[in-house]
Amino acid sequence: MKKYQSSQKVTQRGFTLLEVMIVIAILGMIAGLVVPNLMGQTDDAKIQSTAIEIRNLESTLDMYKLKGGMYPTTEQGLEALVTRPEIEPIPRNYPEQGYLKKVPVDKWGNEYQLVSPGEMGVYDLFSMGPDGEAGTEDDIGNWNADEYL
Repeated sequence: MKKYQSSQKVTQRGFTLLEVMIVIAILGMIAGLVVPNLMGQTDDAKIQSTAIEIRNLESTLDMYKLKGGMYPTTEQGLEALVTRPEIEPIPRNYPEQGYLKKVPVDKWGNEYQLVSPGEMGVYDLFSMGPDGEAGTEDDIGNWNADEYL
């Protein structure tokens, strides 16, 4: 028995080195355009979510005042929303479970700051922003949170 052999050659053609390099260069250019835009949106999202959280904390502080008769002082801080303050003035009608389970931190891992009475309003509630320093222009507070929403 004879085996029949095909007279056609099987040719395999792959990509040349030049073609692969061109594709890599194109992908690099696309990544160079897209990645910075995505990174900027991440920072904007952190700022916006911090502004939203400040508005939520304001609502909680308003409830504290409604039930307790006053806002927490600077010394009592936002911890007064979690546990009944032991520093005067002690609020009346403090709920047994508090107002929050824990005090949130901003999107950069820093604690929110409460100054009461405030310089900008009845109280100043703010995040120190990306630089983590109070009193700089990147602070996000209850006086300017609407600019970021």
